[in-house]
Amino acid sequence: MFSFSEIVGHEEIKSHLREAINKKNPFHAYIFDGDVGVGKETMAKTFAAGLLCQDDKGHEKPCKECISCRQTESLSMPDVIWVTRAKTDYGIDEIREQVIGTVDVRPYTGPFKIYIIPDAERLNEATQNALLKTLEEPPEYVVILLLTSNISELLPTIQSRCLTLEFHPLSTSTVEDFLITQCGTPDYIAKESAAFAQGNIGKAIRYADASDDFVKRKNTIIEVLKNVDRMDVSDMVETAKNLGAKREELRDYIDLMMLWYRDVLIFKATKNINQLIFQNESQAISNEAQTRSYEKIEEIIQAFDRAKVRIKANVNVDITMELMFSTMKD
Repeated sequence: MFSFSEIVGHEEIKSHLREAINKKNPFHAYIFDGDVGVGKETMAKTFAAGLLCQDDKGHEKPCKECISCRQTESLSMPDVIWVTRAKTDYGIDEIREQVIGTVDVRPYTGPFKIYIIPDAERLNEATQNALLKTLEEPPEYVVILLLTSNISELLPTIQSRCLTLEFHPLSTSTVEDFLITQCGTPDYIAKESAAFAQGNIGKAIRYADASDDFVKRKNTIIEVLKNVDRMDVSDMVETAKNLGAKREELRDYIDLMMLWYRDVLIFKATKNINQLIFQNESQAISNEAQTRSYEKIEEIIQAFDRAKVRIKANVNVDITMELMFSTMKD
């Protein structure tokens, strides 16, 4: 478990949550909104542990040492409920069983009963409406944390009853320093991982942990990007499938493609190589910038965004990739 002082960045959010812990007066419901891997679950766990921490010696909460903190860390604290789902979306029965049907049961040991709902964008409209009454009239001891990477999927009525905390990307230098000092990552790997992670700690750690494999797959993607005009869509799809990526990793690779076209867009506008992430590929970036219009580059980047949404929604990967690569080819 982390203490707030050990969590990198997000200073305003940490300040707000610390104050809620110290005053023992949290809001009844929060939305933690930010990209996958940006640190929402770590912050939620730390906040829950702080609210229930039993330290009475004036230490920063969570103390990480009391029984409550240790139980929260091991996911055995009965007053912290991590809501789960069996399928892609949360079923209404799952929310009724795990949340709605248990909120009237008072906390077992602590002053609060905390519900953490990861991937809250997976609450469909009916499930959100079922949860609405609990958000409108929660018992005074209940705190609900909705963690989402797409707040637009939450109904306005849900959003209006929650306090939204936005998790923004960190600076590249902050991520690089974290990898070196906290993860023991060699500086040359940390530098590249931080650059491609674009402020996302979770992505940076994944890139660094699989550095050799990541470099090989990154180079494969670059070869596809450099040879769009010479490859058939079916060949491009097959190459992407051969990366053997899980859905989460596949989104990472789409992010790399987005960064490539971000470089194309920047170079087209500025002709400044120093602003590129793919500086070693400046010639290919330059060639692409000369042959693509601003409108086409924007269209390709939008196709990447749509592909990420489809992958997250469990749409067929082959179809998703074919549509994405077809946009690049047109």
